Amino acid sequence: MKRGELIRQLTQAGCVLYRHGSRHDIYLNPATGQKQSVPRHTEIDDALAKHIKKYLGLKV
Repeated sequence: MKRGELIRQLTQAGCVLYRHGSRHDIYLNPATGQKQSVPRHTEIDDALAKHIKKYLGLKV
């Protein structure tokens, strides 16, 4: 999955950028209070994308 597509799905679901890290960006789901890092690779493995969405409390 392209990183841009994952970011688009996260923001449409209500997640916001919490902060920039050195190699990852941290996204926050305000509804659940969960934070999860998203790597800055152009391609993100589908299993990792599924894990990120699941941890943030989004429908997979």
